[in-house]
Amino acid sequence: MTGSLLTAWLVGLLGGVHCVGMCGGIVATLTAGLPRAQRQQFSRQWPLQLAYNSGRILSYTIAGALMGALGAVALEFLPLHLAQRVLYLIAAGFMLALGLYLGGWWQGLTRVERFGARLWRRIEPLGRRFLPVRHWWQALAIGLVWGWLPCGLVYSVLIWSAGSGGPLRGALLMLVFGLGTLPNLLGLGLLAGAAARLGEQRWLRQLAGVLVMGFGLYALWQVLVL
Repeated sequence: MTGSLLTAWLVGLLGGVHCVGMCGGIVATLTAGLPRAQRQQFSRQWPLQLAYNSGRILSYTIAGALMGALGAVALEFLPLHLAQRVLYLIAAGFMLALGLYLGGWWQGLTRVERFGARLWRRIEPLGRRFLPVRHWWQALAIGLVWGWLPCGLVYSVLIWSAGSGGPLRGALLMLVFGLGTLPNLLGLGLLAGAAARLGEQRWLRQLAGVLVMGFGLYALWQVLVL
């Protein structure tokens, strides 16, 4: 389990270059909505940025628990060894697709995001009730909504969490993944210009894509060989 958690954290960290591009507009909008004095004072801004991201990661953790529970149900109806191999095989496939997605070589995961867009249209208006943000609890609530934004990166790790063995392990996997995305998105909120420019670097996105594909190939090797 430790190896899986480390991999999940690295995928979150490397996939963060995608988060900068996809979530940059949300972070910029939330930051722009703060009073000018608050935007200019780091000590007053970072608690809200931390609350945004805490809510987002909490949503990831809840989704991981749900997917882990669904995977555990599947294990009840299929032979354990066969069910685990099938789930890990699907997860490895998604990891390879994610690497191609991050590197900009294939955008097939955008089709998966369209399925989540239907749910997002229902959830997104809930976040508007907490705007403009003036207190940490408003930022936390918006973060909880933000966590359900359709994202191929998140969906890939969710598929992986379905094969983790249960709701607790699924939740832990998504929690660690979310913590991996934290440096990029927290930096985006506090240092928006520099973080956005870094995320736009094509070579960095391609490097992240290659590394994530490496994780996918390793997972595939484990399924097919071991």
